[in-house]
Amino acid sequence: MLKLNNIQVIYSNVILVLKGLSLEVPGGKIVALLGANGAGKTTTLKAISGLLKTEDGRVTDGGIEFMGRSIDGLDPEVICRLGIVQVMEGRKVLESLTIEENLRIGAYTRRDPDGVKRDMEMIYDYFPRLVERRHQLAGYLSGGEQQMLVIGRALMAKPKLLLLDEPSLGLAPLLVREIFAIIQKVNAEHGTTFLLVEQNARIALGIADYGYIMENGRIVLDGPAAKLRGNTDVREFYLGLSEAGRRKSFRDLKFYKRRKRWAF
Repeated sequence: MLKLNNIQVIYSNVILVLKGLSLEVPGGKIVALLGANGAGKTTTLKAISGLLKTEDGRVTDGGIEFMGRSIDGLDPEVICRLGIVQVMEGRKVLESLTIEENLRIGAYTRRDPDGVKRDMEMIYDYFPRLVERRHQLAGYLSGGEQQMLVIGRALMAKPKLLLLDEPSLGLAPLLVREIFAIIQKVNAEHGTTFLLVEQNARIALGIADYGYIMENGRIVLDGPAAKLRGNTDVREFYLGLSEAGRRKSFRDLKFYKRRKRWAF
């Protein structure tokens, strides 16, 4: 469904962030993009959704294809209408609007009122907490409820590909498990494709079909999620587990050296 072919991204004609990055997202699958802060994960999503332009960034080399069509350089609204929707990091709800108004804005590009009504009920079924507060201003929701709302708002657009940026950020573990279970359910029931950016490698690889690991603007490791979960390097550095299965301390992680095969 989605192919990034050796793309390079530069901000302000000076700052090189992505350095020949390539990845693929097959239709109907969940793909995890993992890495530490500053690796270039969010920039990758913005390159796909066209939002680089808002930050004086641009793809200067390589190409991005969605369902066989080149999309790099297209405006964000065009890319959205093609079926790619991004959920931004930090829960960007429209605080002065109600939950229901936020959801309806997600369906702005649609012209099937009956389908919008059905999908609204579907979202409320996935996120029962939103039903009780449907007429409440979104700004008064908890962090977890706001995350549910922005995912629900994105689903109202009936995306073919949903880009999720750090959905677990700042949430309690119980809420994180609930939200990731719903991502799995949406994928299974509707075939929605997900590209999931996460620092929580454990839970991301727990639901993903395939994973990529980024460092310094490049992909350094990729493979089926089950294989990555069993990889010694991934377990030690990204999951915080030693060979014996004990969680590594922060001090151990701080001085952890990447394996020689990860070097550029």
